[in-house]
Amino acid sequence: MSETRIVCIRHGESTFNAAHRLTGRDPGHIDARLTDRGLIQVAAARERLRDIPFDLVVTSPLTRAIQTTAGIFGDHPAKPEILVEVLHRECQESSCDVGRAASVLKAEFPHLDIDHLPEIWWHAEGEPIAEGVHVEPRHLFDRRVATFRDWLTERRERTIAVVGHGTFFFHLTGIWLDNCQTTELDLASGPVAG
Repeated sequence: MSETRIVCIRHGESTFNAAHRLTGRDPGHIDARLTDRGLIQVAAARERLRDIPFDLVVTSPLTRAIQTTAGIFGDHPAKPEILVEVLHRECQESSCDVGRAASVLKAEFPHLDIDHLPEIWWHAEGEPIAEGVHVEPRHLFDRRVATFRDWLTERRERTIAVVGHGTFFFHLTGIWLDNCQTTELDLASGPVAG
């Protein structure tokens, strides 16, 4: 049984989530930000997670995840280290999953260490679909999920928060999370079937 406690936290509602729910179409929101409702969800999650002594927070570099991380952990009593990691970015199939250049993120979020990120850290290969999005092939996504699971297994921290995305977490845990919902990942249970 794993001695590491890993809490997966999906980001708060994004502008993409809100628009897509109304129309069923991709609204073209590159690297979507949180809505006002999303910020309220983050504030509620901050209270729910306040008493967990996190050592490390691993956040996706997509803006909605960074905003969620800042809102939950900016004044967390445990003062966990915050690490930006590209392995658990969302499966790229919509405009909101396309990132922004590392230099742009660094200018907007100077408190985060993102010097280790390449300038273009999202999937940008192949022919884009009609919306201009380069869809990440499933085999590359599956490999990324497995690599992230292995990466977590190697971590030495005792209590880790992972702030990320719905589709990624579904493939990692087998559970579909609503915005700001959490689940715990048991690394000893083995990988989730794809």
